[in-house]
Amino acid sequence: MAIRPILLLPDPRLRKVAAPVAAIDAAIRELVADLFETMYAAPGIGLAANQVGVLKRVVVIDTVKDPDTEPRQPITLVNPEIAWVSEELRIHEEGCLSIPDYFEEIERPDRCRVAFLDLDGNRQTLDCEGVLATAVQHEVDHINGKLFIDYLSRLKRGIVTRRFAKQAKRAG
Repeated sequence: MAIRPILLLPDPRLRKVAAPVAAIDAAIRELVADLFETMYAAPGIGLAANQVGVLKRVVVIDTVKDPDTEPRQPITLVNPEIAWVSEELRIHEEGCLSIPDYFEEIERPDRCRVAFLDLDGNRQTLDCEGVLATAVQHEVDHINGKLFIDYLSRLKRGIVTRRFAKQAKRAG
């Protein structure tokens, strides 16, 4: 396992649509282990493979905020697709490891169902609500080349994008 560097806005790879995983093999399992290690170290509650420069449809999530008081609940989604969303919406403050230290309230469906492959290659579905539903939708957006700032007004999105472009230019 290894902690991989997380791509930051405005890296163009964050806007690419990830390719489906054809087979769950040792390389995909290693990627998943690295994604979890990277996410936990950051720390975050979700990470998509394209955020570490791997354009594959692989997502990891763990919404446990304090692993000292409750056990981790790691979820691996390979080739995830949102199969259903509720009509009821929920506003939740979102952030992103690729847009560090920036948070905004985003409105998304409160519940969703995601279809995916597990690490054994079995087709699964998971019904999600609350923070988990938000995290699943956020991470599936990532592998579709979409960022949470895309839900903001054009003005706010432009401000954030310019700020991170300036930071990237200074970092160099």
